Amino acid sequence: MNRISRNISIILRAEQSIARRRMAVLRNQSGLMVFAGLIAVVGIIMLNVAAFYELSVTMSPQKAALIVALVNLALAILLVAIASRMSAAKDIKPVEELRDLAISDLELEIQSAVDELRDLGHSVRRMASDPLGNLLPSIIAPLLASLIRRPKN
Repeated sequence: MNRISRNISIILRAEQSIARRRMAVLRNQSGLMVFAGLIAVVGIIMLNVAAFYELSVTMSPQKAALIVALVNLALAILLVAIASRMSAAKDIKPVEELRDLAISDLELEIQSAVDELRDLGHSVRRMASDPLGNLLPSIIAPLLASLIRRPKN
């Protein structure tokens, strides 16, 4: 029973560790996505300003705003790509293996306990159906041993 409670404890701690790691990755991904969104908004604003200036008077301020906007958008795309590649899979692999080992050990322990209970049930049924048949060997053997050991006069 001690192994069962230990395995359940290991399984719970492993699941908790897996969930914590996944939440950390999700938090980092969310932060990068928000930052990428902010940069994309700035890029769109700059594209609007660039289009406005393009239609306006001179060419050099427009081209400068266009270059800044394109750089902002490229940076946003880069951040989205980095965030989408983040994964907790390699960090939680050892914890998942530990959890799986604990689950298989727990299954073996439970199966062993079920087998013991099944054997006990068969023994009780056999004893209830033939109580003398089960008791006679345990009574006769000591009786015969004492008769054999008894000195003859």
